[in-house]
Amino acid sequence: MNSNNIKRLTQGAMVAALYVILTWLANIMGLANGAIQVRFSEALCILPVFTPAAIPGLFVGCLISNIINACAIWDIIFGSLATLVGAIGTYYLRKTRFIFTLPPVIANMLVVPVVLIYAYGAEDAYWFLVVTVGIGEIISICILGYILKKVLDRRGKAIFNP
Repeated sequence: MNSNNIKRLTQGAMVAALYVILTWLANIMGLANGAIQVRFSEALCILPVFTPAAIPGLFVGCLISNIINACAIWDIIFGSLATLVGAIGTYYLRKTRFIFTLPPVIANMLVVPVVLIYAYGAEDAYWFLVVTVGIGEIISICILGYILKKVLDRRGKAIFNP
């Protein structure tokens, strides 16, 4: 295995670990699950702008977070896949000014309400849940994630240099 592969594997593992820790902290505060989910870890969904290694890291981090938080199997599967799709979208839109924040928001707005209804028996209307999930995602990604990107714009090359 060459040094670039080791570096990317390490970066992905670090992203996964950070995602798990930040989700755990949000869960302790009662923010990680429910209709309005403000997962601090979702701010990390902007990291594919800096490195493609963040894509599997975000997926694995979300998967582990959903498992250790005792989420329903459908949440573990489809919530993690929504994060994966969002991370891929962010990577492909990485050269845009702000639009790179939208793929994870949209993926979660479409998938998580279905999971809440069918896996957890949420009785709210689908479109109500789309709005509430969207609010949490906008806070987590479009606001916190964008702030994180601005901070990393200054230091990101030192951290993510291939």
